[in-house]
Amino acid sequence: MKHFLRMLIQVCLYFYCKFLWRCLKFVMRKLTGRCELQRICYNTKPGASRTMKIETSLRASKSKLLQTSVSVHPDAIEKTIEDIMELKNINPDINPQLGISLQACLLQIVGYRNLIADVEKLRREPYDSENPQHEEMLLKLWTFLKPNTPLESRISKQWCEIGFQGDDPKTDFRGMGLLGLYNLQYFAERDATAAQQVLSDSLHPKCSKFSKTEWEKKRMDKAIGYSFAIVGINITDLAYNLLVSGALKTHFYNIAPEAPTLCHFQQTFCYLMHEFHKFWIEEDPMDIMEFNRVREKFRKRIIKQLQNPDMALCPHFAASEGLINM
Repeated sequence: MKHFLRMLIQVCLYFYCKFLWRCLKFVMRKLTGRCELQRICYNTKPGASRTMKIETSLRASKSKLLQTSVSVHPDAIEKTIEDIMELKNINPDINPQLGISLQACLLQIVGYRNLIADVEKLRREPYDSENPQHEEMLLKLWTFLKPNTPLESRISKQWCEIGFQGDDPKTDFRGMGLLGLYNLQYFAERDATAAQQVLSDSLHPKCSKFSKTEWEKKRMDKAIGYSFAIVGINITDLAYNLLVSGALKTHFYNIAPEAPTLCHFQQTFCYLMHEFHKFWIEEDPMDIMEFNRVREKFRKRIIKQLQNPDMALCPHFAASEGLINM
């Protein structure tokens, strides 16, 4: 019986999507004199709500032009919008705002797709100790995080002081490639004070900004620390998966007036690092073996926040100061 009902629901959904929905759109156009794209642009506020509806409409269209518009080259967007207006019999002189709105949405949609490609390229590029640029970035990371402590040698146990596992950090970048290093250096360089504070707290959590009373109130007598760099690479993995899954569309479509860029992604990483650090302290784990549990709980919290179409991950430090642009 349950199997029959499930099959019946699936058949009903199929016919709804295939026929009734198209009939409803036809009726709405006749009643309002506007196509679906017009109704979305005129009735939905700018940001993720509008862009995600436009993206869904374009992808679900039976028109090849509309389907492929979400993957055109950025330079071809203007021409694509002209073709869409012509296909939909929309006079651009009478509806000038529609073209502007569609252009903004397509820039975000295409930009998000291109951002995934840029991030994936960095993730796939392995750290190469024979590459002078890679080595320079790594040494700069040390300088930004430990400005008053010279690095005695390239291969050194000192790397453990900023959270690497051994005396040569190159082995720790295997999972995320250069992307992990790019993100860590961005955080350490663009917001040195915050990065150094998080590093210090990760090594000596009881010396953080919480007072003794707050420690006791939050049951933070254990105050377990963590490896800053390794966690940074792990949070890079989290940010990467949020991006690829599409979960970050809400955030980027709300904060980037046009195409989201690698800089936006790195700013988001900074936010996640900052928030995960606070979350770790608040969770007060028994030991470092609870890291996966805490990380998963943190991931679910971020995903839940991103399900709100009005959500923009708010900046808390200088690295993300220019982030919000509604």
